[in-house]
Amino acid sequence: TSIRKLPSLSGLQHRRNPLEDNPFFHPSNGFYITPSDVILAQVAYDLSAQSQSRVAYHRAGPRREIMYEPSAVKAAIVTCGGLCPGMNTVIRELVVGLWELYGVREIYGIPAGYRGFYSMETVKLDPKAVHDWHKKGGTVLATSRGGFHLHKIVDAIQLNGFNQVYIIGGDGTMRGAVEIFKEISLRKLEVGITGIPKTVDNDVGIIDRSFGFQTAVEMAQQAISAAHVEAESAVNGIGLVKLMGRSTGHIALHATLSSRDVDCCLIPEMDFYLEGKGGLFEFLEKRLKERGHAVLVVAEGAGQEMIPRTESQKQERDESGNPVFLDVGVWFKSVLKDWWGREHPDELFTVKYIDPTYMIRAVPANATDNLYCTLLAHSAIHGVMAGYTGFVPGPINGNYAYIPLEEVALTKNQVNMSDHKWAWVRSVTNQPDFETNFKGQSL
Repeated sequence: TSIRKLPSLSGLQHRRNPLEDNPFFHPSNGFYITPSDVILAQVAYDLSAQSQSRVAYHRAGPRREIMYEPSAVKAAIVTCGGLCPGMNTVIRELVVGLWELYGVREIYGIPAGYRGFYSMETVKLDPKAVHDWHKKGGTVLATSRGGFHLHKIVDAIQLNGFNQVYIIGGDGTMRGAVEIFKEISLRKLEVGITGIPKTVDNDVGIIDRSFGFQTAVEMAQQAISAAHVEAESAVNGIGLVKLMGRSTGHIALHATLSSRDVDCCLIPEMDFYLEGKGGLFEFLEKRLKERGHAVLVVAEGAGQEMIPRTESQKQERDESGNPVFLDVGVWFKSVLKDWWGREHPDELFTVKYIDPTYMIRAVPANATDNLYCTLLAHSAIHGVMAGYTGFVPGPINGNYAYIPLEEVALTKNQVNMSDHKWAWVRSVTNQPDFETNFKGQSL
């Protein structure tokens, strides 16, 4: 078994874990995690195979000894990137966990993302200040994209005397956290760095899921239900819903499976086409004749290469350096109307377009995500207090583990088009097998 080793801070001294004296806990056999406790990356194996290499990660949880004197800890918490349900819960539980579990009293919020380290005043946090944050959407600390100036950020960490930094953000934020960790190591600073992966799209690799995803799928149901009502109430009505998912279609996939009202689901991992035999237009025409209405769910990153762009639009980037996506929903509404006008100029046709993106991102986390955020935050605290650095806490096969930051930053969680889940989507929607049709067209 290959165990993914975690970097740890060597210049700190071992100390008795204050959880021993915490009135909330009664440590017993098995309470503390040891270095030999691991979580396997894969739990299903073919016993007939000759040899199979196994990858394991250190198990998350409290250690018998910690490496920080709690009274000397000065912790910083920052939220970066776009909004996601559960961000405030993670912040709250980091503050409450540090305060109540370990007795840390110096906890600071960094406003406005990475740029806040060097351009904003820090916010002092304590349990009283954050007591109801889990009920709020967004992030009370505020967030932003971009603003990543490595040396300014690390200079600010050093100048402020932070020795624990908790970074909440998506894949771009995690890549930034890797650079911060490397620079901290280069300067030989005794600063624990941990990243808590946040992405509503669920596109962070290795871990089972990212926080906010289940809330997003739940909220997407409301948009799909509204689109279904609109489509069903019109003659030849199409309900068009655009869901989040720049590079992965997990929200669209799970929302489609949960809804069962969707007639076609389009995601970034798949190719599709509009015209001709086996194309989307042919399928929709057949569905409208059969049922009189149809519901189409499209992830925001699907079909981007099909949308006409000017040269300046091709070069456009957002503050994080990502290509700026055009609105696939607006484009779809236009091409659907053009298609019907050409093929059936004298027949009624309605497209109702619903884009719930910002409504989904801004809601508070549901019960499942709230609990998940708490476990993530506490796992992060236990790991940092034990002297680990450069890691991400997260569930692997249902068990919480510590994963090297760089592995998470470099791994994408994309929809596997050969997986049973996608076959299930097609069995629910009966949509065309565009990939096979593509191959058939080229023969």
